[in-house]
Order: sequence, then structure tokens, then C-alpha cells
Amino acid sequence: MMTIPMLNLFLDSLEEGVLFLDKNRKVLAANRAATQMVGREGENLVNLLCPSIFKGTRCAQACETRGRCALTQDWKAGDVIQDIVLQRPDSTSVFLRMWARLLPPSENLPLSCAIILRDRSHEAELEQKVTERLQLGSMVGHGPAMQKLYSQILRAAPSNASVLLTGESGSGKELVAKALHDNSERCKGPYIPVHCASLPENLLESELFGYAKGAFTGATVAKIGRFEAAEGGTLLLDEIGEIPLGTQVKLLRVLQEKEVVRLGENHARPINVRVIAATHRNLASMVERGGFREDLYYRLRVLPLHVPPLRERKEDISMLANKLLGDLGKRYKRDNMRLTHEALLALEAYDWPGNISQLFNALEYALVHADGPIIQPQHFPPEIEYVAPPAPGVTAPEPSLARPYYRPQQQLVNEAEIISRVLAETGGNKAETARRLGMSRTTLWKRLKQVPI
Repeated sequence: MMTIPMLNLFLDSLEEGVLFLDKNRKVLAANRAATQMVGREGENLVNLLCPSIFKGTRCAQACETRGRCALTQDWKAGDVIQDIVLQRPDSTSVFLRMWARLLPPSENLPLSCAIILRDRSHEAELEQKVTERLQLGSMVGHGPAMQKLYSQILRAAPSNASVLLTGESGSGKELVAKALHDNSERCKGPYIPVHCASLPENLLESELFGYAKGAFTGATVAKIGRFEAAEGGTLLLDEIGEIPLGTQVKLLRVLQEKEVVRLGENHARPINVRVIAATHRNLASMVERGGFREDLYYRLRVLPLHVPPLRERKEDISMLANKLLGDLGKRYKRDNMRLTHEALLALEAYDWPGNISQLFNALEYALVHADGPIIQPQHFPPEIEYVAPPAPGVTAPEPSLARPYYRPQQQLVNEAEIISRVLAETGGNKAETARRLGMSRTTLWKRLKQVPI
């Protein structure tokens, strides 16, 4: 059983503030965090009435009106949470979340409930910073998915804990890693990205950990590794799922001991590096199959962040496409390029299996194929097709025709039947057939080539 001194030590180690009250709402005990939050550090809160500590807040007013703790009045329905702004004795304000837990009756202790406090001032600042944010670093987006990601980045950035970024290839994990670095206290230190999949196994260890002179044939001089190069900064281990098991063991030791041993040396060198790992693989499944070490997985996954694919944030495509096109315009010295409304609709209709990388390539393709400053749907690669809205009074095209990507043979046959029927209705007029089906004549011609009518 925990003794009173040990209990006090434990309570004082908590980030949350805790106030123990008797049935008359008097304070019996308080931990250090609680006294700091309410601005009464060094004072004795014992025997003070709870409403007097939170004077002026909604919680105190409700408590005084009812004559009992407002947080516990409906305790049978579960915890009642209130967010309050407390004006402290030094005239500063603090944004607190507070809730109560009723305590079981005890003959030895006259405890009635515990008031738990959490300082949300920093969270409120983050929420304000993130609200309506359109960009963070090189990332662009204003939709709910990106607002959530921005908030997660700003929360994780001040920490030195390892981050595991997951997401599909091309979704922008490298941009998230750079934003984490740029918004951290390490921003003035080096940012070193390592693409693990691009390095052969026999070179990966020497690149990561460095080597001594004569460590192997060709090592004519000593060389520091990426960990030492990132001293005081951030190291991105991109495609971490490609690291072989033998290297995973050594990497785990570096993360645990915070020191690195160069190849060919026996002494360790201390390092001060924050590690961010990124992967498009399902590492949890790899752990189950024995392809990735479980201890390394959890060492890297202290702060997990998932980067959403582009198809889950289509509301950002217009803004993102215009930004990427602006970057391409500078590269090609064609700053006056712009996308038509129909071109943007075509981009938003596509599912982007290659995510942002594919969008960038499609825009570069269009820029090269456009004769003037205006990009139309026909300038995009063939897989990105614009389906015009049907004319008034015309039935909308069937889904199989409106979304022409990666169609199985059976679907092609079904489309052939539909096209054949409409061709018969129009007397073989391909232009009218294409209009009724909501596709361009070029697309209709492609369909006819795939499955002859």
C-alpha cells in the first residue's frame, strides 16, 4: 500500500492539478500543479472553500447558487466537465478544464471528491493559431483533415520525442517532417533527411553511423554518419520499413543509448538528435510477420502522425494545384499560367493514387502541353478526364462512364452496351452521343477502340 509521503510525491509529479474536498467543499489537500494553476503557489489552500479559489468563474457561481459542487451534481451520468477562464491573484488569466470525481466514503479520511484541473492555455493558443490556417511550412490546405494535421504538428513540434509519420507514397510526409523541425526549438540546427530505401544494405550502416579510417576497403579517411551530422537538429529516416533487421538492432541501440559507434571503432559518441521516421508501409503488420522489430517500432512510434491521402482532402486540391502551378511557372519562366474552372473540376474528380507527387507531375505535363497561359482539361495526362455536366433535360451519365479509371473488362462490356444504345438513338452521330454521355469526343473514341461496338 502506498504511504502518505509516497502519495504526495506521486501527486506532485502529475501535470494535472488535483484538489481534494470534503463534503462541505473545503480543500483538504492540493498538489503542486493545482497551486501553480490557480496562481497560489506557496500558499496553503487547506480549509479554503473551493468556490473562493475559483471566484468569478461560471463554476463558482453555479456552486454558490446550488450550495453544492456543480461538477458533482449529475455525477451518476458520468464526469461533468467545464472549461473556465480563471483570473488569478496576480491579474493573469488561465484557461482551465476541470472535472470532479466522487470518492468512496472512508472512515479514516473525510474525503468527498477530487477536483482535477488541466491547463489548456497552450491548447487554446494552438487552436487559435490553427483556425483558418491555409498553410504550414510548405504544406497547403484548409480542409478539416489538414487543420487536424496542422494542430498535431504544432503540438508535437516542441517535444524531443520520436515521431512516426505514416501515409501513402507521395502524400507529403517529408513536408510534415520539415514542418516539425521548423516549428521546434531545433529549428536552427541541421535537418538531415535520409532515404533508407535508396541505400544498399552494405552502405546504409556506414551512412547512418559513420566509419573510422581503415574500417573497410576504400575507407581512406574517417567519415561522420548522418546521426552525427544532425547533431542538435533533426534526422528524418524516410522509408524506415526498408531497413534490414540487422541494421534495426543497431538503430534501436542508438535510440535507446543516445550514442553512436562508428564502424571500425569501439568507443561510443554521444548524440543529441531528434529522430523522425516515415513510411508508407504498415509497420504493425510487419511486426506480426517478423519483418520489423517490435521494440524498435514502439521506440519510433512515441508520437504517431498520419498524413491523409489527397483523395481524402479534395477541398484542398484547388489551392494546392494553384500553388504547385505557381512553383512550376517560376521553374519554366511562365509565371502567367492559370487553370480554368473546368481544369480544376477535372483535378477534383480524380482520385490521385499517387497523391501530391502525381498532381505535381500532372501539372507539369499540362504546362508543357499548353500552348498559351491557360490550362484546359485536355492538357492533362490521358487518365485525368473532364466529364462535362449533362445538358438540361439530359440524364446524367452512368457512374461507369463518368469515372473511366482502371475499368475491368466486364465493366467495359457494359459501357459498350450503353454506348451502342446511345449511338443508335443518335443515328450514329458521335458528337451527339458524346454529349449525351457527358464525355468528350476523344474519350468516346477511346472507348470505341477499347471495346469495338
